[in-house]
Amino acid sequence: MAAPSLIPSNPVRGVSDYDLLFDCVHCGLCAEACPTYIVTRCEMDSPRGRIYLMKSLAEGRIGLDDDAARHLDLCLGCRGCETACPSGVHYGRLIEGARSLVEQHHRRSFVDRFKRRAIGAIFPYPHRLRMLLAPLKLVDRLGLKPALRAVLPRMIHDWLDLLPPLERDLRPLAKGTNIAPRTDASAVVVHRGCVARVLANSENLNSERLLDAAGYRVVQLESTSCCGALDLHSGNGSRSRDFARANVRALKNSGADAIVSAASGCSVAIAEYGDLLKDEPEFAEDARAVSSKVRDLSSLLLDAPARPKREFRCRVTYHDACHLVHGLGVREAPRKLLASIPGVTIVEMTESELCCGSAGSYNLTEPAMARELARRKADNIVATGADYVVLANPGCEFQIAAELRRRGSQIKVVHLADFLAMASQ
Repeated sequence: MAAPSLIPSNPVRGVSDYDLLFDCVHCGLCAEACPTYIVTRCEMDSPRGRIYLMKSLAEGRIGLDDDAARHLDLCLGCRGCETACPSGVHYGRLIEGARSLVEQHHRRSFVDRFKRRAIGAIFPYPHRLRMLLAPLKLVDRLGLKPALRAVLPRMIHDWLDLLPPLERDLRPLAKGTNIAPRTDASAVVVHRGCVARVLANSENLNSERLLDAAGYRVVQLESTSCCGALDLHSGNGSRSRDFARANVRALKNSGADAIVSAASGCSVAIAEYGDLLKDEPEFAEDARAVSSKVRDLSSLLLDAPARPKREFRCRVTYHDACHLVHGLGVREAPRKLLASIPGVTIVEMTESELCCGSAGSYNLTEPAMARELARRKADNIVATGADYVVLANPGCEFQIAAELRRRGSQIKVVHLADFLAMASQ
């Protein structure tokens, strides 16, 4: 085992929001809501165990060694424990603070540093991601992907497996309607994100068209920056705040009454800008205002005037994206929206709220645990006999679709916005 890393000279402030650690009464009700604990049955891989670990680090009773960092790294940040917790522990804030400590004061292996730096250098920047994917599109077109996989390191071709088909046709776009805009039409902006803009832009476009058809006034951002979630969850608080400031300016200037994202992780990140920037006088008030405007697509569409829909006969199961259900508390609205489509039969899956293992970039940095959770999720999906699994986060879509492809399953994985567009054709 490596020698313990140095912890900050003021460890209490360095680990996390120290006072918040004492909200946990160690009742253990969080354990069965925690994906990593369900898999490993290790106390230190439960939220309660990790909070005890954070407290021990904060009080200087242990050093930040490889084992401590490993237990913190293995957390998905899904926040299922927050839903289960009767004491209202702000676990998401605690784990983000702890990860910031790890990034600043723990020396990782070369391979781990390479992975994390590559993710941080590419994924928040759409133009860089497009440049990286351009040669892969050519490889796909020439049918050389199997040969490429054979010569690539295992880590790289596992990452490639998570990509959706790069030459796929754009999913059907929602059609407009003859419904006149409401006189009290609210202005809505769809934050298009970074990865979604490159790999799943139909979800952004369909979100905008569905909102427009429902009578909302859709406005466009002059510029869109990464929401900062990837950095926040990986301990890079400084850059996440840079992205947050840029988005606060852009979203405020848009004049929108509501803010939507096709990626639930982005929605939660924006909804928490008020807390992230609370200590910055120049941004705090605007950040709180922006955060208060975050809405979910399904909730806005349910509030819109009813309109006729053609029959779309199929069996659908719904996967609860972690940050949508645990961060925003949205469960019933997507199901009600799906159930309102004539011909659609909803089939509930077991453990619909359990993380699929995607968790932002987690499936790239922790592939073994991510794959185990993907298998568990796919088992539950297949057991429903559904034709489609619908969800509200592109990361979940890529993760679940990759596992179903490995099995040769014919079940289609579709984002809610794209599914609604298909049903309207």
